[in-house]
Amino acid sequence: MEYEVVIGMETHVEQNTSSKMFCQCSADFFGAEPNTHVCPTCLAMPGALPVINQHAVENAIMIGLALNCKIAAHTFWERKSYWYPDLPKGYQITQYQYPIAYDGYIDVDVRDTHSGSGNWTEQCYRKRIRIRRAHLEEDTGKLTHIGDSSFVDFNRAGVPLIEIVTEPDIHTADEAYAYLSALRDIVRYLGIGSGDMEKGAMRGEPNMSLRPAGAEQFGVKVEIKNLNSLRAVRDSIDYEVKRQTELLNNGGKVHQVTMGWDDARGVTIVQREKEEAHDYRYFPEPDLPPLDVSAVWLNGIRARMPELALAKQDRFTQAYGLSNYDAMVLTKDRAIAEYFERAVAVLAAASPGEGNAKAAAKSAANWITGELFRLMSGAAVDIGVVKITPEQLAELILLVDNKTININTAKGVFEEMFAGGQSAKAIVDAKGLAQISDTGALEQAVQDALDANPSQLKGYLGGQEKLFQFFVGQVMKATKGKGNPQMVQNLLKEALEKRRAA
Repeated sequence: MEYEVVIGMETHVEQNTSSKMFCQCSADFFGAEPNTHVCPTCLAMPGALPVINQHAVENAIMIGLALNCKIAAHTFWERKSYWYPDLPKGYQITQYQYPIAYDGYIDVDVRDTHSGSGNWTEQCYRKRIRIRRAHLEEDTGKLTHIGDSSFVDFNRAGVPLIEIVTEPDIHTADEAYAYLSALRDIVRYLGIGSGDMEKGAMRGEPNMSLRPAGAEQFGVKVEIKNLNSLRAVRDSIDYEVKRQTELLNNGGKVHQVTMGWDDARGVTIVQREKEEAHDYRYFPEPDLPPLDVSAVWLNGIRARMPELALAKQDRFTQAYGLSNYDAMVLTKDRAIAEYFERAVAVLAAASPGEGNAKAAAKSAANWITGELFRLMSGAAVDIGVVKITPEQLAELILLVDNKTININTAKGVFEEMFAGGQSAKAIVDAKGLAQISDTGALEQAVQDALDANPSQLKGYLGGQEKLFQFFVGQVMKATKGKGNPQMVQNLLKEALEKRRAA
């Protein structure tokens, strides 16, 4: 039988606030010694009372706006009871009945992530995924199991979390991958978190079920917990679809359970039976006041919202004439997108006009996604520490466009700029790299190359036209790579035709 997978995604986004959700302990705990970022409040000592982190609330509102959600004017906190040793209070402070953001959506570009070809433009479509809710809560501690012993670190306990829940609108592993990738981009664009899944700063949890193709009723739901990479999300869903399909086709039943993902073995593992909402025994948090979001407060937050990745991607294709692929690559990182636009602004000012602006944008995109990304990858650095400014990149491109240097020389200059931060003009002037465009000098270099290689000249005149590139290479060698390539080729053609006619 053919089955359809139905997936709703729960995602926990860890905020990068300076302090925790309900106390003043530092939330910058990564790499710290266990249990050093704690206080009586986040350890749930008797008499210690929580205080709301305003910054964390504003971050939740921002992500709600980015997800096109309605923002609740009034909400309150609740206690969610469950008994795990990494939860000091025995309950979590969260929002259940009235989330701070609800009824939203996100548009994502879905592409085939399985082929490994990297060419996603042929198999790409845009999909809208509805957001049911986004609410605030506090994170748990971390358990480490060694042999028969378990150790708990409460540094993470109380760190602000935003939990985002979709409607069951996802139907493939690639759609889940695209959704989480787009959500991570939003988190980073807003600056509210790192989105680093490997460090646990963002954790995806698919709730999935299978049903016969064409059926309306959902199947039995299985949740896969705490996935820490986009690849793990994709692979675990693919595995579960195969596992459940085989189980159902063999007459078995799917049970409502929580699964873990063993990345090394590529299999899911049953962790526990899945709880229902009533198992958590929600009730209002008596130690915190209700949360009211005024129109003035909301409008102030809305005014700070940046242009997000998908909107920027669409604008880059329309305003700059970039391909969907180039626009996607440049907008994945907000800092890269801003770097690109600063470089384009300089180039556009130097050559006004719509056509020139689009050509300049394509040149800047090629240098950034090609040479710059290559050097950044080799040095394992991000754009924030790159020594080449966008204005310096624009200067280099203009030197090529104005034929002061050729493209091969420019790549060498670029490497020196990356290493030392000097301007392109300073390097070109200091090393005498300016392109030779003097007709007389190039004509002499052409004649010398022909005279120095009589056998190759005879072969070319005899019909071996591929030897033309040999002579181009000889002239470029004689000019130490500084000859104007187009002039060299034109002058060489003229000289060869004269020799043929002689």
